[in-house]
Amino acid sequence: MCGFGGELRLDGHAPEADAVSRMVPCLIHRGPDSGGHWSGGRLALAHRRLQIIDLSEAGSQPMVDEELGLVLVFNGIIYNYRELREELIGHGYRFFSTSDTEVVLKAYHRWGTRCVERFLGMFAFAISELSTGKLVLGRDRLGIKPLYLSETPGRLRFASTLPALVAAGGLDTSVDPVALHHYLTFHSVVPAPRTILNGVRKLPPATVRVIEPDGTTDEILYWKPEATRGLDYSDEEWRDRTLAALRLAVERRMVADVPVGVLLSGGLDSSLVVALLAESGQTGLQTFSIGFEDAGGESGNEFVYSDLIAERFATDHHQIRIETRNMVPAVDAAIGAMSEPMVSHDCVAFYLLSEQVAEHVKVVQSGQGADEVFAGYDWYPPLSGVPRRDAVDAYRNVFFDRTHAALNELLQPGWRLTTDVSKAFVQAHFAVPGAEETLDAALRIDSQIMLVDDPVKRVDNMTMAWGLEARVPFLDHELVELAAACPPGLKLAHGGKGILKAAARGVVPDEVIDRTKGYFPVPAIRHLSGPLLEQVADALTSEAARQRGIFDSGQVQTLLDKPNETRTTLGSNALWQLGLLEMWLQKMGVG
Repeated sequence: MCGFGGELRLDGHAPEADAVSRMVPCLIHRGPDSGGHWSGGRLALAHRRLQIIDLSEAGSQPMVDEELGLVLVFNGIIYNYRELREELIGHGYRFFSTSDTEVVLKAYHRWGTRCVERFLGMFAFAISELSTGKLVLGRDRLGIKPLYLSETPGRLRFASTLPALVAAGGLDTSVDPVALHHYLTFHSVVPAPRTILNGVRKLPPATVRVIEPDGTTDEILYWKPEATRGLDYSDEEWRDRTLAALRLAVERRMVADVPVGVLLSGGLDSSLVVALLAESGQTGLQTFSIGFEDAGGESGNEFVYSDLIAERFATDHHQIRIETRNMVPAVDAAIGAMSEPMVSHDCVAFYLLSEQVAEHVKVVQSGQGADEVFAGYDWYPPLSGVPRRDAVDAYRNVFFDRTHAALNELLQPGWRLTTDVSKAFVQAHFAVPGAEETLDAALRIDSQIMLVDDPVKRVDNMTMAWGLEARVPFLDHELVELAAACPPGLKLAHGGKGILKAAARGVVPDEVIDRTKGYFPVPAIRHLSGPLLEQVADALTSEAARQRGIFDSGQVQTLLDKPNETRTTLGSNALWQLGLLEMWLQKMGVG
């Protein structure tokens, strides 16, 4: 796991080495172990490394293969790199390292852009052909690893974080009105290729972008799971195949030259990961749980369940308790770690958890993604049986934060859009062939769009803020393909994730399977008061916010008068959503 940045010139000028160097401080946290630079012709690259596989200097980046005429920067992990390495050796390739980075490089030489179809993993990369000057950018199927882009006439910059591009300078940092609409409507999700800033875009998941020497560009979408009923299995076969696929996904994610731990929330998903690792013979497994002080009548921890799992499977368990007085500085730091504004209170929890976990291990597995893949959220059951003609409105009713009319009341006139662009986005996505039922369409958009730019991005940003690599077995693309084909009724059974609960029966304790679904609780953010409320208020009433002029001052004051009364459709604090955006913009020094 690493961070990289670079600049490609298309106007005949040499790349700005100073601009690329300015990216590096924003990448160090992703790769604290070592770094490197490379430049040649019209391309300059910078890389920061977190040493997980091949801890020697041979695995350093940027990686240049003079014999093949290629240079590469890479972020992520290819879980099947050893198998691919053996296959490439069979084709006559010689290796100078034992890293997965070199496998990516040689796989591109062998198979071209189609190499990504052979990769099992999470990744973003930039490969340049030294002889032609062609540049190839790629991103993994589920968008687990980020890749941000900034394009101006004659120049393309790219980086693992948005702040790195801002630090490089020379881009439009004004707020994108369409992205703002998505942020305030689509539960703070800004779908690729947009970001909240006009001058920064992101490569979509499952996409390879080829920039030819003459500047022409081609984008290839190389994967999309089919939400169709092509597999005729019995309920028992679905159960067994789901468990087998997850078992394989968990096993794959143990590939490392350093120890691998687990983030154990106490819910079904992370508990199942721990159980499968124990089943495979893992001993001395380190697990980590976090808890906060109670607030607003909400419990701040789920230790009763995580302790149960840790005891049952004899893990080396770490119970981490966070006091409310530590929340304000942590909020500020977590915002600074965000590549894009992310409203979920989980961000601060993951940030604080990652800080502690990174003192013990460099790699963890997480249960993230199971709810979006196996229909675990409470907004899915109301969509069952809804006619496809009513699907978009039904999805809006259960997921959108507010109506288009309410959004325009919240915004100052200059930011109001006549078109409900978020509804139009959902309509276009739902219209794509393949999703036979409304629930299929909802799960497809959630797993391919919402998941990428909310939970997955949240985990990546907060863990990598501390040089911690998080692996997500529920986003193994073969498991996702299987889940997409699973009948909706099996997923919705037993209150959601029914097929996963059936697979877990006998593997994890029934108390965990049958418990009421919990969420990563951070009560101090869900129920704003004291210094944290003051921080939000100061941001929204600051001179910077007044000059930006996004939100109607009367609407903001109404929220400040009763800070915990107004909630979005999914229960987030509406004041926090506005305050988080403004705090992020101020933290970035943009807009």
